[in-house]
Amino acid sequence: MSEKRASIEEMMDGNDKPKVERDRKNWVAFVESDVVNFLTLNDIEKMTIDDGAGNKAKLTRRKDGSVFVECTSSNVL
Repeated sequence: MSEKRASIEEMMDGNDKPKVERDRKNWVAFVESDVVNFLTLNDIEKMTIDDGAGNKAKLTRRKDGSVFVECTSSNVL
């Protein structure tokens, strides 16, 4: 049996960017806000987090009190 395929307009309706790019930006926003706040409030020097879907982040507190954040991601195309 043949399934009806959605048109490009139907697939893109309400989706300005591909899901992978949206997820990546959400991950970076989460790391740079909630995770940095957690690290700062709890006086943590180093932290590594992994969401299990290929997104990882390393956070390190510098001597001047700033936080260095390195985010990496893995995407299946």
